[in-house]
Amino acid sequence: MSPIPERISEAFLRATGHHESTENPETSRRSGDHPERPFSIAISREAGTRGPAVGQAVGARLGWKVYDQELLEIVARELHVRVKLLENLDDRHVTWLQESIESFAAVPAVREGKYVRQLIETMLSLAATGQCVIVGRGSQFVLPPATTLRVRLVAPVEFRIANVSHDQNLARHEAAKFIEQTDRARMQFVRLHFLRDSTDPRYYDLFLNAAQFTADECADLVIAALQKKSHGAAVPASFNPEMALTSG
Repeated sequence: MSPIPERISEAFLRATGHHESTENPETSRRSGDHPERPFSIAISREAGTRGPAVGQAVGARLGWKVYDQELLEIVARELHVRVKLLENLDDRHVTWLQESIESFAAVPAVREGKYVRQLIETMLSLAATGQCVIVGRGSQFVLPPATTLRVRLVAPVEFRIANVSHDQNLARHEAAKFIEQTDRARMQFVRLHFLRDSTDPRYYDLFLNAAQFTADECADLVIAALQKKSHGAAVPASFNPEMALTSG
């Protein structure tokens, strides 16, 4: 019997040496391991909190590359497939039954396990270079915790419904359904492949209520937290978090 997908992914993470551990990130940073390794930022988000906008605002301030849809494009190139094929696998689990139906129907498909392996490899490669922002895709559980600021964006459901309704021109009930399905799919994706609960605050350095701040203000808070965690090493010397928080 073939190993189930989550065990394959867990083994891959263990083999790369970046599996989430109980080690204190502060202790790791002081231990001398990779002392000059650049930092990265992983942004997890509830649907409707405008995570991509926050990620872009952070990237613009730091001059860092932001990987959201761009991450799929990289993985698609590596797998020699069209991005559209990967969008059906992204942040959700494709059941064995669906894969079987697709194969019998001769529909070109990429198996989820193969996609996740390449996704993890790509994220680890980006982390090795650092100075990047990755939105979603379980990045908070893949990137090394000692050199990654792990951020979670949350907000009350009515705020999120209003955002989705406005951004996607949906009726309220349609926006509510979209949020429910998207949140559930993302949680299942993380639970299956990384054996973690994406809502658990213990896996994050910073929780932000997106209903209380604009995307730009969220970006300022993220960078201020990055400066604290990295002791300023990964943040441009010209960035002043106090000035940023008062200039918005």
